Amino acid sequence: MAHRLTSGAAPNCRVPHGHDEIVTADITRASCSELNPATNMLVEFDHAKGRWFEWIDHCVDHTFHIGDNDPLISYFREHEPAILPKLLITPGDPTTELRAACYFAKLSAFLTAGAEDLICTCIRIRETPTNTVEFKTSKIHRYLPEEADNWWHRADLSINNLDR
Repeated sequence: MAHRLTSGAAPNCRVPHGHDEIVTADITRASCSELNPATNMLVEFDHAKGRWFEWIDHCVDHTFHIGDNDPLISYFREHEPAILPKLLITPGDPTTELRAACYFAKLSAFLTAGAEDLICTCIRIRETPTNTVEFKTSKIHRYLPEEADNWWHRADLSINNLDR
């Protein structure tokens, strides 16, 4: 992935640059249900991770992460519209902390839509070998706008709202 921060809090990050990130998600059953006696599992892994892996591997991988107020969005609209689907747009600077909150909300939307009684308990983004962020709260409204039409609240493969 690549990103750019424009707030000035991290001057070196004003220049678009990339990272090889590792995203890890912890999920569990919302209820205290027992293992399925026939399989000795809570749920088959493909049911739990399928949509999430599709989103991470095909929609997030090799994207450019920018804030919703970044003037580069206008540049891409005018000069390189084919790039628009590859812009992961966050409410403000796409810091690792904020993206962890977005990913937590997105995975939660996938899990809710899957009807498997699963919940996300933690998202970890390892941005560099010495920088990892964990997001572990269900009080997502403290960090992200609550409108249901934001991409992070939808159980689809979106990474921005540019087509809305």
